[in-house]
Amino acid sequence: MWPPDPEPDPDPEPAGRSQPSAALPGLRALLPARAFLCSLKGRLLLAETGLSFIIFVCYVASSASAFLTAPLLEFLLALCFLFADAMQLNDKWQGLCWPMMDFLRCVTAALIYFAISITAVAKYPDGASKAAGVFGFFATIVFAIDFYLIFNDVAKFLKQEDSAHETTADKAEEENSDSDSD
Repeated sequence: MWPPDPEPDPDPEPAGRSQPSAALPGLRALLPARAFLCSLKGRLLLAETGLSFIIFVCYVASSASAFLTAPLLEFLLALCFLFADAMQLNDKWQGLCWPMMDFLRCVTAALIYFAISITAVAKYPDGASKAAGVFGFFATIVFAIDFYLIFNDVAKFLKQEDSAHETTADKAEEENSDSDSD
């Protein structure tokens, strides 16, 4: 008999434990990705990616095919940001301003989806255009929630940085001042 029957595993893993196999060390690199995908930001990026793909497919099947470029670009950008955030590339590449790029991506996507969804629902009579418009409104809401959360994070960061800058400026001013009060 070829191939020979595999020998039974002498120490099988108990049910419910899922650890990456030693034979597949690359799976250990995906563990941070799993934790990210369970976070709110990860879920928002997954929703943005999925909605953008669904809207793209709807526009391909509709008579409003002039609008299919925007969902395709948003799908690719959301996929890139999903990959970058899941693999923690934003921590490795410090030269890029990741929060600002993500904020601008979300703001422009929300505005573009809102505009093309209104046009698709109002101007084109076929069902695929209407479906793309409805999904576009959902995508507008998801992107708006994402840019609101990003804006709050950036505002908190800037407030912390500004207060740290003020304390160092106050210390420098106290050191430079003439304090001859004798």
